[in-house]
Amino acid sequence: MKKTIVILAALLVSACTQPELPKDNFYRLQIDQAQDQGQILFRGGIEIERFVADGLIADRPIVYSENGNPNQVRQYHYHMWTEPPVAMLRDQLVDYLRQAKVSDKVVTPELRGNARYALIGKIRRLEKIAGKNPRAVLSLELALLEDRTGKLIFLETYRVEQTAASDGVGDAVIALNQALSEIFARFVADLRAL
Repeated sequence: MKKTIVILAALLVSACTQPELPKDNFYRLQIDQAQDQGQILFRGGIEIERFVADGLIADRPIVYSENGNPNQVRQYHYHMWTEPPVAMLRDQLVDYLRQAKVSDKVVTPELRGNARYALIGKIRRLEKIAGKNPRAVLSLELALLEDRTGKLIFLETYRVEQTAASDGVGDAVIALNQALSEIFARFVADLRAL
């Protein structure tokens, strides 16, 4: 009888144990280095605010949609950005514009740089497209204003769809890095063409 109770207890305990939860995975966006083009375009500095984003895009979990079902957007539970995208993209743009020598000083509001220009960015789309033909989609709206007068100097929306090597999240992040590098390069080229 004792053996039966012990065996039943062991079976109950083994039936109640849950499988191990997946581990959290964290990703960052890292762009290609900008080319130092020597000539400074904007004297007096550019201050770049945190980007803005609506809904799911502003959160740390990576957003995805299924191929063939673009109107339904989901978030991964165990795949997240290291920082909120609104801060991560801003910081990448600060580094990129410094390397490209777009201005004599590129700062964030925390540095209180008293810049002459303000750069505002909005993340319209930042997502993985899962399924057949996996890819990543990134869309950014970038505006440059004269800080004191609020005069709009430049406004453009950029959208890049980049093929991913596989349906994995890591490959989607690589594709998003490539898309971000392309958008920033196009943005700097557009500023140089003003």
